[in-house]
Amino acid sequence: MKQRKVTFTNTAGIELAGLLDLPEDEQPLAWALFAHCFTCSKNIKAAASISLALVRQRIAVLRFDFTGIGDSGGDFSATTFSSEIEDLVAAADYMAREYQGPQILIGHSLGGTAVLQAAGRIPSTAAVVTIGAPFDPAHLTRQIGDVQQEVEKNGEAQVELGGRPYTLKKAFFDDLGQHATGQSIAGLKAALLVLHSPRDLIVGIDNAAKIYQAARHPKSFITLDPADHLLSHKEDARYAGEMIGAWVRRYLDTALESESHLEIIDNRVTVRTGPEGFFTDLFVNGHALVADEPISYGGTNRGPSPYDYLLASLGACTSMTVQMYARHKGWPLQDALVRLRHAKIHAEDCEHCENKTGKIDRFERELELIGELSDEQRQKLLEIAEKCPVHRTLHANVVVETVLRKGSSGSP
Repeated sequence: MKQRKVTFTNTAGIELAGLLDLPEDEQPLAWALFAHCFTCSKNIKAAASISLALVRQRIAVLRFDFTGIGDSGGDFSATTFSSEIEDLVAAADYMAREYQGPQILIGHSLGGTAVLQAAGRIPSTAAVVTIGAPFDPAHLTRQIGDVQQEVEKNGEAQVELGGRPYTLKKAFFDDLGQHATGQSIAGLKAALLVLHSPRDLIVGIDNAAKIYQAARHPKSFITLDPADHLLSHKEDARYAGEMIGAWVRRYLDTALESESHLEIIDNRVTVRTGPEGFFTDLFVNGHALVADEPISYGGTNRGPSPYDYLLASLGACTSMTVQMYARHKGWPLQDALVRLRHAKIHAEDCEHCENKTGKIDRFERELELIGELSDEQRQKLLEIAEKCPVHRTLHANVVVETVLRKGSSGSP
């Protein structure tokens, strides 16, 4: 995944800060705009994990800080729910100017309520996703109702949210009641996905039911049980991102049709392993893959190991080569199945090896040929299997040259 820091201004002239997450070749199939929860920031773990899961499915994501939050300018105490909607529209306009208008709007908690309201003003929207969103923005007042009394008396009050103090003014509470959410949801001209956990203690799941009932089809619901409201556990946020990516492809036909025409900027295989564990992102010819190590080796077993990929490469090359030869000959080969195993063995146990010291790699390969083939044809295809390019590479003299990229000590 590649990441860019971006800035843009809202209608009030305030500079807002964002992060644009992109696939390695910078050629996404679709673009998404993410709205974080109330007083959260673009860097909240749930937003980062969801964005990463989407980028792995070739969906670029812009997540940004609302006015007065995180790295964005402005005074939070002067903001309202309406100003958050304006910030969303400004972010979408920036994407349309610099890249492409967002086809997907994703909002977490109050950010979900905001994207429901903003969708009608963002013409590129094809799909809207809410995560733990309240049906009515005024729901927030029930969480901090005692503060509202002080606001009515003094015009403003301080509230501690997420361990940080924030000032809320009367205009903020007055604005919450000015939005007809039900009408906005009913008027959506986009597909809707509602994600919510029945264990959400901040925004009850009845809110998801109200959103879903108010919407017209196409609409879908996915439970996030057992997640909490903030999707504090990585696996819950990752699951949400994976489900969004799988669901939204149905509504992005135009973008997906152009997949085969993408210009790959850097056609090298790109591999990135982070500072924790061995979970690794792979980017191969426009395809996002993952690798990992088994738990017994200190990994999390969330993907094949490097040796698994080596076996898969040999197996794929074998079956493709055999099938290609059979087609060329017009032989009735239906399927070519290859089963492989890798092990380290003592060289002295290898009958055909010249060197009898140390250990060597042994690949066991079983070929199954399904079809009405003669014995002679089967024997010939077995010979052809030995000639697949990857097989030859494993037997050839191989040179691997490694260079250190300049500036590699910096952040991506």
